[in-house]
Amino acid sequence: MPSVALAAEPVIRLSCFFGVLALVTLWETLTPRRPQSIRRLLRWPNNFSLVVLNTFVVRLLFPLAGVGIAFHAQSMGWGLFNIVSVPGWLAIPGAVLLLDLTIYGQHVMFHAVPFLWRLHRMHHADLEFDVTTGLRFHPGEIVVSMLIKLAAVLVLGAAPIAVLIFEVMLNATSMFNHGNVRLPTQLDRVLRLFVVTPDMHRVHHSIDRRETHSNFGFNVAWWDRLFGTYRAQPALGHGRMTLGIDRFREPRELWLDRMLWQPLRRDVPVRDRSTAVS
Repeated sequence: MPSVALAAEPVIRLSCFFGVLALVTLWETLTPRRPQSIRRLLRWPNNFSLVVLNTFVVRLLFPLAGVGIAFHAQSMGWGLFNIVSVPGWLAIPGAVLLLDLTIYGQHVMFHAVPFLWRLHRMHHADLEFDVTTGLRFHPGEIVVSMLIKLAAVLVLGAAPIAVLIFEVMLNATSMFNHGNVRLPTQLDRVLRLFVVTPDMHRVHHSIDRRETHSNFGFNVAWWDRLFGTYRAQPALGHGRMTLGIDRFREPRELWLDRMLWQPLRRDVPVRDRSTAVS
């Protein structure tokens, strides 16, 4: 059974990935939230190149990945849900929520720890905000994130199906909540009571550092409210806000080679760090 599930995992993940990518891309084309000044022809090939590179790195360094580790923990009896008897109807959604909370905490940490911010800031340095921004992560960040996620799977003893559901949800919601898509105001207000919407997450990509360090959630919208990091709207509004960070503002910085090199480049001057986490 584990071997069959592991063999099917890539098919499930790829099907969901390309399905959500196609839907959000179409949505962005039909009803964009903001006009974009930088062409997709520049940004998208470089952002998708990161996806290919990161997929290779993950498969090379973590051949079992999250689902494989979950099967191993299950067979060894490791982790909370393998020690404490919990019915499946509670254990599976419970594990998904706890993994999501872990990713929220990880995201906060990537903003708070200088070394990790150097890796993560490449994600924020995108000068536009669309479905491919949700895929734009430095390989170094991907490796650290995988180590944290695998540790969480082991500690929780999350069921393999819970891990698969979580990973598919994380990938899908990352593309959705980075989408340059327009939602009716009333619908957005209702949805963000439960999930992170594009308007909610766009605030997090503001150049204003007070807004950058808010709205850390990816899947469910509750963690930011619970831990006091929620910000409803950008101060300048979604149409006038500036995206990105105060470094790497030239279009040349959107090329793959520059993105990969960003963590090693000089950070903002020390005198400017009083309001920044860097």
